[in-house]
Amino acid sequence: VMAQLDRYIVGQRDAKKTVAVAYRNRWRRHRLPEDLKEEVMPKNILMVGPTGVGKTEIARRLSKLSQSPFIKVEATKFTEIGFHGRDVDQIVRDLVEVAINMTKTKLRKRLKKQIAKTVEDKILKSLVGQSKGDIQKWREHLRKKELEDMQIDFEVQIKEPEQNMETIAQHLAKFGKYSQAQRRSEKKKMRISEARPLIEEMEMENHIKNEDVTQEAIRSVEQDGIVFIDEIDKICTSPENRHSGDASSEGVQRDLLPIIEGCTISTKHGNVNTDHILFVASGAFSACKPSDLLAELQGRLPLKVELKGLSQEDLYRILTEPENNLIRQQVELMKTEGVTLIFEEEAIRAIARVSSDLNSSVEDIGARRLHTVIERIVDDISFEAPERSGETVTFTADDVNKRAEMMMGSANLKKFII
Repeated sequence: VMAQLDRYIVGQRDAKKTVAVAYRNRWRRHRLPEDLKEEVMPKNILMVGPTGVGKTEIARRLSKLSQSPFIKVEATKFTEIGFHGRDVDQIVRDLVEVAINMTKTKLRKRLKKQIAKTVEDKILKSLVGQSKGDIQKWREHLRKKELEDMQIDFEVQIKEPEQNMETIAQHLAKFGKYSQAQRRSEKKKMRISEARPLIEEMEMENHIKNEDVTQEAIRSVEQDGIVFIDEIDKICTSPENRHSGDASSEGVQRDLLPIIEGCTISTKHGNVNTDHILFVASGAFSACKPSDLLAELQGRLPLKVELKGLSQEDLYRILTEPENNLIRQQVELMKTEGVTLIFEEEAIRAIARVSSDLNSSVEDIGARRLHTVIERIVDDISFEAPERSGETVTFTADDVNKRAEMMMGSANLKKFII
């Protein structure tokens, strides 16, 4: 995990190490004896650091690496129970939906070959009927995609629209009739290329039982689920403002307590126990301190990791070390227009220096400042690219410095604007 995070995130070794160990502990726990497994609880993490240093990027990369149900939420989107808005229980409900989609995707991959054979047989049956004489030749033509424009007749199942909660009792009373209604079908005529995905979808539904998917999804959420709560500092208030009427403040912290500690949440798919879900929270804490969080919430996030601000050298490494760094992205974007971009080594260092100076003089927004500087530098060539196909454009340190003078001048003026 650490090696994978190093490919995309520069520095912040402590944070990456803590996240990697927490993730690895999930694997270790599954290899414990059953009686001990239930006693081992995840060590939840609180990441603290200024904006733009990699907190959210760590979560984004972890979600791609993870084969476990993962959801990233913004703490500011939730309100205290009893107020209009989303309550924190919705986090677990959304995580279950993510797990259901993941489980279906896994089953689809597992059944892909089997389904492909069934779909092929159904299409051939529609083409040649019950005759078995030339079916092998038809099969060869079909596999070579030579029959895609031919039309076939096949039955399509018609799904009834989803019903609201008021009609559930009626459906339960008439369950037999309702199930038959769900299976209504009609004949359609369309080209093979259009019919194939529809037939595949119908076969998938026939092979995948919703009950099995739901059970497996809930099990994976309870045992391997990961929740990343971003901007947790925005629901934190200083002691003098602690008893304000903000519905997205201390009340949300209180509502988070039982979920992070471990409780049972009711969802439309069944009850979900949160005892073994790993919670990772992050925040800049520029207007308050981690100690301003409720003491109980601090106790439920025992591992505190501080991410450092980015230096000029860090910004340079961000521009050069990650696989898909910003310089490479700009070069590849211009290549699609036939324009070759070249950034000299000194130009890249100048971009890092200008970004660092702007962070110091205006507002420290971390690595996000690099986006601003690079866009300003390539602004003209990006606009003129369609007319300059075939050209090679080289950016030197002087080019960066000229743009920097304009940007630094406007940055200094902003200090005096009310």
